[in-house]
Amino acid sequence: MTFAEPSGRLHDFIAGLPKVELHVHHVGSASPRIVQQLAERHPGTVPSDPDQLRAFYEFRDFAHFIEVYLAVVDLLKEPEDIRMLTYEVARDLARQNVRYAELTCTPYTSVLPHEAGRGMSIEDYTDAIEEGRVAAEAEFGVVLRWIYDIPGESGIPAADETLRFALDYPPVALVGFGLGGPEIGVPRPQFQRHFEAARAAGLHSVPHAGETTGPETVWDAIRLLGAERIGHGTTAAQDPVLLEYLAAHRIPLEVCPTSNVATGAVESLAAHPLRAFRDAGVLLSINSDDPPMFDTDLNREYAVAAEMLHLDERGVADLAIAGVDASFAPDELKANLRAEIDGWTTAWLAGEAD
Repeated sequence: MTFAEPSGRLHDFIAGLPKVELHVHHVGSASPRIVQQLAERHPGTVPSDPDQLRAFYEFRDFAHFIEVYLAVVDLLKEPEDIRMLTYEVARDLARQNVRYAELTCTPYTSVLPHEAGRGMSIEDYTDAIEEGRVAAEAEFGVVLRWIYDIPGESGIPAADETLRFALDYPPVALVGFGLGGPEIGVPRPQFQRHFEAARAAGLHSVPHAGETTGPETVWDAIRLLGAERIGHGTTAAQDPVLLEYLAAHRIPLEVCPTSNVATGAVESLAAHPLRAFRDAGVLLSINSDDPPMFDTDLNREYAVAAEMLHLDERGVADLAIAGVDASFAPDELKANLRAEIDGWTTAWLAGEAD
C-alpha cells in the first residue's frame, strides 16, 4: 500500500478535528525549526544553517534516526533549552488541533551528565518542563501531561534513577511510567520492581512492547509490568489469544503506523496489523511517535489510518474518541473532549463547520 493524501474534504476534516496524542516523545518531537534555535544557542555538531539542517534531518534509516535523536539530546544543555523545547512542541501540537497530549520524557539522558559535573540537575529539569507546560497551556490551550520513560538499553542503573526521579522529584503533571529503547536484548522482567513501585505511587504503567520482538514481550508487559496501555504492540497480531485478552480487558495499543514502517517494525503499510487490531475489537489510539524524525505528524497519521481502515469522517471521529478513552485525562476533561469531537463532527456533516 502506498500512502495517498486523502480527499480535500477529509483532509480538512482531520485538520480541524480535536485530537489527543498519547505516544509522542518529548525530544523526538523537536522539529527542524526548534533544532535550529537550539543549534544557534549551542554551535557544534548540528548545523544551524536552514539548508544544511534540512539535509541533516532528512530521515534515511533507523540508524540515522538514532543519530539525529542523540544529536538533539546533546543540544539540551540548560534548563532554558528544555523549557523552550516543551513550549515549542506544544505550539506544534496546537497547530494540529491537539487538545491533550501525554509526552514521553526520558529525564535520565538529560540529568545523567550532571552527575559527571555538567548538564542540569533533576530539580532544574523538572522545573523546566513544568514551566514550559504551564506557559504553553496558557498560550495555546493544549493540556500536557508527562510519562517518565526508562531508556531500556541503559539497564537497571537507568531504571533506578528514572524511578527515583519519578518518586522523589515528580513534576505536577506526571501521570505515567514507561519503558522505551531497544527491545532485543532488553528483557522486560528485570524492570518488574520498578513498575511495581511506580504503580504503588499512583503512576500508570505504559511500557513499549512488541515493536521489534514477539508477542511474548507484550505478555511480559501485561503480566509483570502491569501495563495499562502498550506502546506499539505491533506483534500482538501474531497471537490471537493475546488480541482477545487486549480486547476483553480494554488494554489499548498506541499505534504509530509511519514510525513502524520507518523503523522496520513492519515492512510496509500494507503489512501493518492496524486492521487486524480493529477487527479484533482492540481499543486503539493513533499517534506519531517521533514525528519530525519520521517526516509525519498526527494529522498525517490519522489520514494514513483513515486510508488503511477505509474510514469516512464519522469513522475518523470514532478514532479520535477512542484516543480520548485510552488517555489518562480526568473524567471531566474526557467528557469535554468527547463533546468537542462530537460537536465538530456534527457541524462538519451538516455543512456548518468553520
